[in-house]
Amino acid sequence: MSTKKIVIAGGPGTGKTSIINNLEQRGFVCFEEISRQVTLKAREQGIEQLFLTNPLLFSEMLLEGRKQQFLDAKAHESSVVFLDRGLPDVLAYMDYIGDTYPDEFVSACENHKYDYVFILAPWQEIFVSDSERYENFEQAIEIHEYLLKTYTRFDYKLIDVPFGSVDFRTDFILDTLHLQ
Repeated sequence: MSTKKIVIAGGPGTGKTSIINNLEQRGFVCFEEISRQVTLKAREQGIEQLFLTNPLLFSEMLLEGRKQQFLDAKAHESSVVFLDRGLPDVLAYMDYIGDTYPDEFVSACENHKYDYVFILAPWQEIFVSDSERYENFEQAIEIHEYLLKTYTRFDYKLIDVPFGSVDFRTDFILDTLHLQ
C-alpha cells in the first residue's frame, strides 16, 4: 500500500497551520511547516531573518527538510499523510524574491511528486503578521500567484479550498479525498 502524500499549500496567513492542526486533532498524520523551525534555529545563531539575510541558504535548508518530510511520508504506515507546504513552495518563494537557485531545486520537485495539492487563497479577515512572518497582505497575494505558477509548472492540478471556518475547510478537504 502506498501512502498518499497531500500538501496543504498557500501563502502566508491563509490558514494552513489551523487546518493541519485540525486534521491532527481528527487523528490524521500531519507534518508541520518547517520554515519556522529553520527561522528559530537561525535566531539562536544570531541571524534575525535568515530568509532575508541569506535566502539561498534558507531555501536549501527548507528544500532538504521538505525532501526528508516527503521520504518520511512515503515510508509512513498510514494510508494518508498531510504536509504543511511542499517542495515547490521553496521555488515559488525564490522566484517571488527574484533570486536564482541551483538545478537540484527543480529536480527535487520533479522527483518528489505529491498525490494531491490543496491551495488556500489569501484571506484578509484571517491574515495576521507575527515574529516569523514578515510579509504583509499585499505580499501574500503576490506570493499566492507565484505558488499557483510553480505548482502548475510541475503539472499539479490544484484544488482550491473555499473560505470558511477551520472545520468547514477541513471537511472540504476530507470530503474531496473521500476520507469521511
